[in-house]
Amino acid sequence: MSVIIKIGSWFLNFIYMLMKLLPVQKKITYISRQMNTTPKDFQMVIDNFKEKDNTYKHVVLSKMIPKGIVGKVEYCFHMLKQMYHIVTSQAVLLDTYCIPISLLKQRKRLIVIQMWHALGAFKKFGYSILDQEEGSSSKIAYLMKMHHNYTYVLSSSQYASQFFAEAFHVENDKMKVFPLPKTDLLIDKELKKETIHRIYQKYPQLKNTQKKVIVYAPTFRKNNDQELYHAIMKFIQQIDFHQYEFVLKIHPLTQFHIDHPNIIEDHNFTSLEFFHLADYIVTDYSAILFEAVILDKPVYFYAFDYQEYMGNRSFYIDYQTQIPGPIFKDSKELMDAIAKGKVDKQKIQDFKRLMIAPCQKSYTDDFTDFLMKEIDQ
Repeated sequence: MSVIIKIGSWFLNFIYMLMKLLPVQKKITYISRQMNTTPKDFQMVIDNFKEKDNTYKHVVLSKMIPKGIVGKVEYCFHMLKQMYHIVTSQAVLLDTYCIPISLLKQRKRLIVIQMWHALGAFKKFGYSILDQEEGSSSKIAYLMKMHHNYTYVLSSSQYASQFFAEAFHVENDKMKVFPLPKTDLLIDKELKKETIHRIYQKYPQLKNTQKKVIVYAPTFRKNNDQELYHAIMKFIQQIDFHQYEFVLKIHPLTQFHIDHPNIIEDHNFTSLEFFHLADYIVTDYSAILFEAVILDKPVYFYAFDYQEYMGNRSFYIDYQTQIPGPIFKDSKELMDAIAKGKVDKQKIQDFKRLMIAPCQKSYTDDFTDFLMKEIDQ
């Protein structure tokens, strides 16, 4: 494997050296392998940038790495496309690891900004979990120069900067505090009304009811789907459906579905969108807790597999003491707490202030102004 990576790196750098003969354009390239469509953060930056300066070209390259040999070969050709746009751009924005950015020798004047796709950091990732079950191999990470060549890395707050710096293995002077543009979507009152209206159109039973809405969004688990399935079923058994509507937001990669007449297993809206309608949010180890606290929603943590999960994954914060809501292993105790309205509002506010910095104009405006200033230097 080491020999293949070294040969591939040499070959790509040779092609890239020739590409550097091409002129740099007034262009910003946005690269993601999180999805095959334009991520919301990218689109918000593009729209805001065009309002202020429409002389720049914006190129979005969003493509997940497909499964199978044929798909991976196809992705190699996509990397050549990435290389062309990187080498002819003034700036590149990323929301995940990008092989050509890190592996290849970049122009000195190229601005590369890593704006990681999560709203904050509390669960360890990147260099923080090398050689752990859910992490990358340290040998491969160093051979692939994982997360090299960044000009800046964005953080959601000054406090969280230490976590992002560790995850991306960068110096503190490369950290910039700019919560993601999509944070604006959580505080936009008009958008909230539109979102709730669309949900009501799809699920009219949620509009014509006096019931409280519980939204449960568990973390994706690679190896123990069955344990999650049984935990969800135990949770459902504790719900009084005369008092509550239950919305299940399982991860798209989860391999099972819950067939129950009294619940909504939704695949039409994001968790963020459904949170606008939620009276109570239940999760476990997911970064969506940041979205919940920004909305000032009561959030509960159903950590039925805490010991096992902690054996495979660790946190930047003390999960037991710093998480902004009560933690439960038992579904009955969880529902009892929801029924009693047991929630520490002050803890939610303290966590939000610690993890999400306030904006000056708007989160999108603040970052776009910074980006434009950097390009103009």
